[in-house]
Amino acid sequence: MKLDRRLLAVVAMLAVFAVGAGAFIARPGEAPRSLTLVASAAAQTPAAPAPAQGQDAVLAERLAERSIGRQDAPVTVIEYFSLTCGHCAAFHRDTLPRVKRELVETGRLRIVYRDFPLDQTGLMAAMVARALPAERYDAFISTLFATQDRWAFNRNADPRVELFRLAALAGMSRETFDSVIADQALARGIMEARVAGQTAHNVTSTPTFVFGSRVVPGNMPFDRFAQNVAEAR
Repeated sequence: MKLDRRLLAVVAMLAVFAVGAGAFIARPGEAPRSLTLVASAAAQTPAAPAPAQGQDAVLAERLAERSIGRQDAPVTVIEYFSLTCGHCAAFHRDTLPRVKRELVETGRLRIVYRDFPLDQTGLMAAMVARALPAERYDAFISTLFATQDRWAFNRNADPRVELFRLAALAGMSRETFDSVIADQALARGIMEARVAGQTAHNVTSTPTFVFGSRVVPGNMPFDRFAQNVAEAR
């Protein structure tokens, strides 16, 4: 079923934005719930009241672009990913390290990360990642993908507990963590960016890569990725 044909059920999901962090989190033993309707709600519902000026600056920083590589690299690739996507984890584990060594660190490529959460646990993880200092983002994303089975798919664990353990190792306090996963403005901003990705690049699955004007869905080995980079020049 197409995403835009499910809008009639949006009202049932609007409470997700009204009840705080608990609504975003699957209970232990539950499968993560779909965010398709939440994405639609983010695109249609009125914006929340504007935060205070200091909060607004913090929110803007958290929603700012996250990328690796030189700003003047000849090729920029956009990656849409969900932190609860096994195919995304495979790309970050098997392909991205070589991409970083041979293409990013040599100045040939810049990668822009775009959140496309597939479920509420993925949304919560994206919120936590964006609340860390920008220079820690890439390493934390790599850690989340490397430990995905522990916090995303472990039916005997609370994803909040596991995510906090990882966030604490990255320097986040408990107070900050609790405030981040309750931050409705941050959640809404991430979901609005997801809707924008669907609109701009017709993203319907993760990972999806944008090589210049070419949209290429799916995980891929290094050779195919490098070929797409070469053709994007």
